[in-house]
Amino acid sequence: MTSSQAPADLATRRAGKLTDTVYASLRDDIYAFRLLPGDRFAENDVAERLQVSRTPVREALMRLQSEGLVRGHFRNGWEVVPIDLARFASLYELREMLELHAVRKLCSPRIAPAVRQQLVAEQGAIWQCAPGDRLPDGLAVAALDEAFHCALVQAAGNPEADTVYRQLANQLRIMRRLDFAYGDCIDDTYAEHRAILDAIARSDAGLAGELIARHIEDSHTVVERLTIARLEQVRAESVQLAPAPGTAPAATPTRRKRFGRKSEALRFNCGSQAGFYAPEEELNRFSCAGFALEQMARKLLLWRAGFMHT
Repeated sequence: MTSSQAPADLATRRAGKLTDTVYASLRDDIYAFRLLPGDRFAENDVAERLQVSRTPVREALMRLQSEGLVRGHFRNGWEVVPIDLARFASLYELREMLELHAVRKLCSPRIAPAVRQQLVAEQGAIWQCAPGDRLPDGLAVAALDEAFHCALVQAAGNPEADTVYRQLANQLRIMRRLDFAYGDCIDDTYAEHRAILDAIARSDAGLAGELIARHIEDSHTVVERLTIARLEQVRAESVQLAPAPGTAPAATPTRRKRFGRKSEALRFNCGSQAGFYAPEEELNRFSCAGFALEQMARKLLLWRAGFMHT
């Protein structure tokens, strides 16, 4: 390496570290619901808050977009992907279909024994360990959990199904990681993965299919409950911080601030769609029987801005 190359290489490494720092900060804000589903923000706002240039911010946001956590709007900033529980239910159903087919195929003569043995050996080294050797870090286990399920589908030998599944995993990542970030599922995950691998090793298609279906359905139930609970908690904290009647509006709390601009995410309950957030411009797509949604939304916006008291 020449002396003229060294400064460029050093600058590249520093830029990469900045990108990683911005990425980790934004990702943690999303997982902790400091950035709510439907919140919009600009690259400049993030750069100003984190005291970095726009380049690492843009690179970090592109990584988050590839993971299905944010999405960019042409000349209109970025948005945390809204949580649509009905859509996630459909995605979980598709996930179950793909994995159920994969484990049944893995247990069939269509898959060479060597492929099956390699899968069990590689994944068994992670999941069939002693309880004392299990990882305590929920998000680290979440990454291993996603890799485990991707490995099942990949080992089944259908590249098209593998591509679809990986796209699906990107879209489900925020929901699946809630279970590991706020739930208590690490021991259950190790035990259930071990049981699935044992069934595959014995080529027991019936048992493997039953275990994987129950594993996915239980996960869906838990993460949906956790999502609603976390959103309810954020809402309760917002209500507690609201100004009392006859008093001046309090300053917007730091944890509810969206990089210098007010959040456009509104919460409402419509039947089974509890805990759903949508930006203001999308509210006209929804309605609740006996509830003047548009009027109430405007009142909520005014209330949050401090122009109304209850």
